[in-house]
Amino acid sequence: MGSQDIAIVGLGCLFPKAPAARKFWSNVKGGVDAISEVPASHWRREDYFDKDPKKPDMTYAFRGGFLDPVEFDPSEFGIAPSALEATDSAQLLGLVAAGMALEDAGYGAKREFDRSRVSVILGVTGTLELVVPLGARLGHPIWRKALKDSGIEESLADEIVERIKDGYVPWQESSFPGLLGNVVAGRIANRFNLGGTNCVVDAACASSLGAAHLASLELLAGKADMAVTGGADCFNDIFMFMCFSKTPALSPTGDAKPFDAGADGTILGEGLGMLVLKRLDDAEKAGDRIYAVIKGVGSSSDGRGKAIYAPSAEGQTKALQAAYKAAGVSPATVELVEAHGTGTSVGDAAELSALAGVYRQARGEGTWCALGSVKSMIGHTKAAAGSAGLIKTALSLYHKVLPPTIKVKKPQPLLEPGRSPFYLSAEKRPWLSHGHARRAAVSALGFGGSNFHVVLEEYQPKKERVDWDGSVQIVAFSGVDASALETALRPWMSATTWDEVRVAAMRSRAAFSASAPVRLALAVEEGKTDLPKLAAAAAAALRSRGAEKAWSLPDGAWFGAGASGKLAYLFSGQGSQYVGMGRDLCCQFPEAFEALCAAGALAEPVFPHPALTDEGRQEQERTLRQTQNAQPALGAVELAMAAVLSRFGVRPDMAAGHSYGELSALRCAGVLDAGSLLSLSVERGLAMAEGDAGRGAVLAVSAAEDAVLQVLSEEDLDLVLANKNAPQQNVLSGRKEEIERASEAFGRRGLKRALLPVSAAFH
Repeated sequence: MGSQDIAIVGLGCLFPKAPAARKFWSNVKGGVDAISEVPASHWRREDYFDKDPKKPDMTYAFRGGFLDPVEFDPSEFGIAPSALEATDSAQLLGLVAAGMALEDAGYGAKREFDRSRVSVILGVTGTLELVVPLGARLGHPIWRKALKDSGIEESLADEIVERIKDGYVPWQESSFPGLLGNVVAGRIANRFNLGGTNCVVDAACASSLGAAHLASLELLAGKADMAVTGGADCFNDIFMFMCFSKTPALSPTGDAKPFDAGADGTILGEGLGMLVLKRLDDAEKAGDRIYAVIKGVGSSSDGRGKAIYAPSAEGQTKALQAAYKAAGVSPATVELVEAHGTGTSVGDAAELSALAGVYRQARGEGTWCALGSVKSMIGHTKAAAGSAGLIKTALSLYHKVLPPTIKVKKPQPLLEPGRSPFYLSAEKRPWLSHGHARRAAVSALGFGGSNFHVVLEEYQPKKERVDWDGSVQIVAFSGVDASALETALRPWMSATTWDEVRVAAMRSRAAFSASAPVRLALAVEEGKTDLPKLAAAAAAALRSRGAEKAWSLPDGAWFGAGASGKLAYLFSGQGSQYVGMGRDLCCQFPEAFEALCAAGALAEPVFPHPALTDEGRQEQERTLRQTQNAQPALGAVELAMAAVLSRFGVRPDMAAGHSYGELSALRCAGVLDAGSLLSLSVERGLAMAEGDAGRGAVLAVSAAEDAVLQVLSEEDLDLVLANKNAPQQNVLSGRKEEIERASEAFGRRGLKRALLPVSAAFH
């Protein structure tokens, strides 16, 4: 870490389907599509939509990313209720997002600090959405003349003019400041009493990275000790849709598909993203939480270029080169790029050309860097676009997760496997280390040839905190008998808000007694679980099944009775592996993540670069299936799962293993340490793979042993009964052609069977 490093210490945002940074990150990880049809609060589709892009005064697009309504108390921010109508929503919501960021950084209203040394530098366009209706009112002379020329009597014309004017926001004393972009920053500085520089940057769609650039310079020059920066854009009315429609830049199919071969345009979004920055040395001295470190920012202009609005790969290349020079790091060590990635074919091609050129110059061969764009999920938030990318990337570094980009089916030709340094990050994956600090970069490009590129680095290599967003809750009940549990379930059979569920679930867990005679747990997920229905089903099960034996419901209910017995772990063997196994646990829990990192390259086959075709996915499964890969991978993931259970105080009295799983069981029992487990897994896998590749296959059959042996005899099958797993599950091994014949034979008899994913027939 150098003396020029800038720390990101606070985050706050409002984006489509994301009223806070925690929810935004949850949506990013989960690949949530926040695009919807335009709401009636913005404009009516029947008034302005026409599929003909050349139709005057009409738009061919009606989908975008829109903010949900936000509860806003003007008294909290010292604003008179009468002034709300004349104050743009960007100014009002800017106060909310900035307050979130300062509170998140630990510099909320209750903390004393030198506010005179805090600057507010935001990316905002020159005038805000309010200017359109205010300006529209001034067309009354034109309306009146048109009415008069049409023979309308003067008194009736006046009445009609007034009725039209009533459809627009009226001018008042607060209108002028209410429509100015710079007042977004001004209101924040005023309300939070911040005395440093107060201004906005307008670099079109690169505005928020332009603001972050100036904020960093302000900190490095010593003119401020803290800066609130980011971007705000709530301008998604019909005027803005018309601007992008007539360029034309909007997607006629209604989705932004960055870097997809079928990308046909962008989709507008709205939102606000705020970050709190400090010099790294100061942040460390203050004990601030540090999400990520800004190593350097590069900026450039396209110069003369092709056209004022045409993207220039040459201009972008200059910004990239300047960024890596300022950061003092090589693009060869950057493993995630959050691109501008609007989904326009020309823009994406130019950006990809610039990125590939700079990265390939740094490293002549290989594919190592994930590429993505949050615009696929929330749309193009214009002046706030760079801040959305910065927040997404800072959280990716903080939580050690490579996030997905959605809606990509077939990549542009340059992104086909092996053709460039980049691959499309189509899936969430744990971000494994490759011998250097995790690094990422964010780009934002604006009309007029404004180019910005920010290089970021993780603050520390360890994943310290559980990445828990509260979207899954455990509701726990305990009591003396089934009747007591039924009584406790009744309040949960009525609809309630998720915030109420979270609080009530926390209280239920605090009151839960593991030693109570009967116990019940419900697992509920925000937006997916019908909690009243699940609670009613659990109550019905208590009545019908009784309280004598343990039972469960597939929708997410578990019941237990009596004293707890001893606990055993059974570790699975080869054939249970699959690409992406343990993904959520390893992305969420530090213990699982560290277990995976300890395996190093052994874990790579579990989380390869995402494949976008069935053929690619099948090839990855074949690679993992190879014995020398499957066994160490299973060991790493089984260690990770056991580590998570240990976090919650769950420890087995006994451990057993199925085939390879015996090694994991020995580790769990304390006979082996983690290093020995991985070393033995490698040696065992190599020994068993030697000379066995492609020899034989294995078939699991759901039938009793006698029935299996009878089929082998009747069909004259030359196979071995290799495993007797359970009374109704047996495993056969032998030559592939014999296994195929056996599968057909068991199928004819209506018996379930499954070919196991192993590279050879052995046990």
